Amino acid sequence: MKITSCKTNHMVNPLGYGMKHATVSWIAEDTVSKKQDGAQVVVARDAGMKEVLYDSGKSTGLSNLAVDLPIELAPYTRYYWTVKVWGDAGDEATSEVNWFETGKRGDGWQAKWITPVWEDKNRHPYMRKAFSINGKVKSARAYVTGMGLYELEINGARIGEERLTPYCNTYDQWVQYQAYDVTEAIKEGGNVVGAMLGNGWAKGPFGTFGEANHPYCHVFALLCELRITMEDGSVQVIGTDTDWKCAPSPIIEDSIYDGEVYDAEKEIPGWSTVGCDDAGWDKVTEYDAKELGKVVDRLSVPVLVKETIKPAELIRTPAGELVLDMGQNMVGWLRIKAREKKGTRIKLSHGEVLQEDNFYRDNLRTAKAEYHYICDGTERTVEPHFTFYGFRYAKLEGFTEPVSLDDFVGCVVYSDLETTGHIETSDPLVNRLFLNAMWGQKGNFLDVPTDCPQRDERMGWTGDTEVFAGTASFNMDTYAFYTKFMQDLYEEQKLVDGMVASTIPTFTTNRSPESGFITGGACAWSDCATVVPWEVYLHFGDKTILERQYASMKGWVDWIRRKDEATGNRKLWLEGFQFGDWLALDGPVPGGVMGGTDNGLLASAYYRLSTNILSKTAQVLGFTEDAKFYGELSEQIKKAIQDEFFSKNGRSTVLTQTAHVVALQFDLVEPEVKDRVVRDLRALLRKNNMHLKTGFIGTPYLCRSLSDHGDSESAYQLFFQEDYPSWLYEVLMGATTIWERWNSILPDGKISGTEMNSLNHYAYGSIVEWMYRNMCGINPLEEAPGFKKFLLKPEVYGKLYHANARVKSAMGVIESGWKREEDGTLTIKAVVPFDSEATAYLPACDLNSVKGLEGLKAEQAGDKVKVHLAAGSYVFNYLPTKKYDLEYNLDSPIRELLTVPETKEILMEMAPKLNASAEGNMGMELPYSITDVLKAADPFMLMRMFGKVDFEALNERLKAVPVKVRRM
Repeated sequence: MKITSCKTNHMVNPLGYGMKHATVSWIAEDTVSKKQDGAQVVVARDAGMKEVLYDSGKSTGLSNLAVDLPIELAPYTRYYWTVKVWGDAGDEATSEVNWFETGKRGDGWQAKWITPVWEDKNRHPYMRKAFSINGKVKSARAYVTGMGLYELEINGARIGEERLTPYCNTYDQWVQYQAYDVTEAIKEGGNVVGAMLGNGWAKGPFGTFGEANHPYCHVFALLCELRITMEDGSVQVIGTDTDWKCAPSPIIEDSIYDGEVYDAEKEIPGWSTVGCDDAGWDKVTEYDAKELGKVVDRLSVPVLVKETIKPAELIRTPAGELVLDMGQNMVGWLRIKAREKKGTRIKLSHGEVLQEDNFYRDNLRTAKAEYHYICDGTERTVEPHFTFYGFRYAKLEGFTEPVSLDDFVGCVVYSDLETTGHIETSDPLVNRLFLNAMWGQKGNFLDVPTDCPQRDERMGWTGDTEVFAGTASFNMDTYAFYTKFMQDLYEEQKLVDGMVASTIPTFTTNRSPESGFITGGACAWSDCATVVPWEVYLHFGDKTILERQYASMKGWVDWIRRKDEATGNRKLWLEGFQFGDWLALDGPVPGGVMGGTDNGLLASAYYRLSTNILSKTAQVLGFTEDAKFYGELSEQIKKAIQDEFFSKNGRSTVLTQTAHVVALQFDLVEPEVKDRVVRDLRALLRKNNMHLKTGFIGTPYLCRSLSDHGDSESAYQLFFQEDYPSWLYEVLMGATTIWERWNSILPDGKISGTEMNSLNHYAYGSIVEWMYRNMCGINPLEEAPGFKKFLLKPEVYGKLYHANARVKSAMGVIESGWKREEDGTLTIKAVVPFDSEATAYLPACDLNSVKGLEGLKAEQAGDKVKVHLAAGSYVFNYLPTKKYDLEYNLDSPIRELLTVPETKEILMEMAPKLNASAEGNMGMELPYSITDVLKAADPFMLMRMFGKVDFEALNERLKAVPVKVRRM
């Protein structure tokens, strides 16, 4: 046995983070034991674990998912902890010593906010202070924040690896500082601490379409406090004050949207070292910071250069441009080798796509997305400081010396989240789709979950966040990341009586309360307040996030409730603006943004969903009265929805795909009529030739609503479509991330528009949750969150030879996969982590034919075999009771039969009139299949479409054509 993944508040050895109390978690693995027989957590003040502050003793009541430490946390204190675990087979293990260190925890600042004295508030500053240390340093910490963004240096060395600090916040409510261990940077004798400041989210142009300028702060400002503990126990504090000095930095211009202009000729050599003469530097003055909130311990996960990638190709375009192709739409910047003559200005422009093989960036709207570097004549490696780009291509200008691929490195930047999930199948297009969603998550998880990372937006749209939270939490450990984001959501929610904004944080030049600057209160978007905390709890099993967010969750539901009560108390949500099924393809205006599903149904469905989640949350937290009240309210909303939008036999009055999806996924109809809803949804899909028309609300749940209600066949048919609109269409068009629109790029390679057309927009990547849950079968359970118990229910399909998922859950590694063997048998593999258990359903299985069930509790459950699995690895093999090999027949889509040369030839021979029908000569849409026409029993249609046909013989001829299936 060994113990890994030891975390405090879901972070490894956190320094200076905000925590009301400390919670520790771990994973035990590599053990023959099935269950935990006991655990012991010990907390001490020293790394040798001698000064013990808490010892739980061996306890059977400690869960690895979360143990609250019953200790009073003091500021500026490092705590050490270990955990020992006993297994039921007699083995045991003790973790390495872990630690967490508190920051200021509300202790007052001796430092003062400072800002340059310059009248030009857009001049970018260096700031510095020289100081001396007499004696040996035991430890030293720097507590720092700045407006808009800052980089800290001590004695010529950059401190820490974090980028874009102090991150993106609701700055007028709270400002984060970062804590750094600077013990090694401080030396006895003379020292210098300094910072370089740039524009960012708080200061500078930022907000939708670049309309806001200095949304939270109008000056460059710094707050820095060094706390130096000497060997003799004395403490010396060096803080920002009016003794600091400033000078113009080499950054001439910068913004998150437009990029950065850096003039190396204006650098001050050694500016943060003792050797730099600052006699001519300017003074600073105190900044009152009235426009900012209280400075508090951080919550943001570090933003880092998480990966580096090499460029794929250097292109000379037909227009004569020199363009670098990274081979991947990424977020971050380029690290470049600059070796030009003094005064040479090199320029990099960033874009997502080529058009007619030339550089293109019109879909970035007003964002320039440029990096300018004015050379000083020295050869060096350079990169931007206070911006980032979403790009695959970079146009290179100003280079007079030859360049090569070796001169460039792509720095991939995102929040420091552990990647936990992976899916691999036999189909390379499906594998690429998974990677596209993962890359979309990386690019848009940059301190806040943004909608897109490249244009003049890059904001925390709550709708995108809500629909992707499940996928995100399979892919990565999102707990700490979402904890910070939900704090920002609540800070703004408190300003508007429970309403939740559409973007978090809200950015606008005028943030006065009377301006009505926070807009929102739309279903799905604002339901982020309830959905995200619940998804995080479901995946990680720690109720702390529910405790933190309960007031927010309740505030949001009560806001909707008050709106309803003010308009008749119908237990529906029928009033106010809604985004609705955003970008769905069934809207009243072709190509418009508004979908065709009744907004009253969608809003009421989300009212039901959020109220139900709130009731369950109250139950988890022990708020029994709230649990009862909101549970009853949820059922009342469900009844009102049924009365308003459904007949008694389950027929929806709203005839869209999304209306049926939410009816199933949000449990809006009674169990006895759900089959009717599934049939009607399937009919709508077949009417559209098994293509989706859904938008932001319907798409995330479309395949799940089918699979979870017994129709995985339709879900797979939908998933494997390759023409517009479909997920694989994007892959076939060369996408390396998820697009904002189903047709962001048209079949001829032209971009479909520029007004709102991001090529890195992860919302539709939510299909990956279906891939984890249904294709591969891994499902968390509400009754045992954090995968303490879970469901394994994979669904096999003939267009795949195998599919496998691996998830490093909060309990440990879970694996689930299936393979169709050459001999026709089916192999199911599963891994259940220590101290967890699963219920597995083997698809198309006869209990008496399965190899691998020895010693296991198993039973026949319809056409599946139900097996209880304790911790361990399992392999099952059997001949399935269902034929999974695909075949062409009369049930096949007519459009598909006409695109496969062999089947088309058969149709043209046996039903020559069909080709004319396909070319639109009948002025009607083709039915989904020949069987559909036969079922219609319309002799006139049969004769007009097909002529005289022997359908039985046609079916046999079609079945003889082998179906080609892609494989790696």
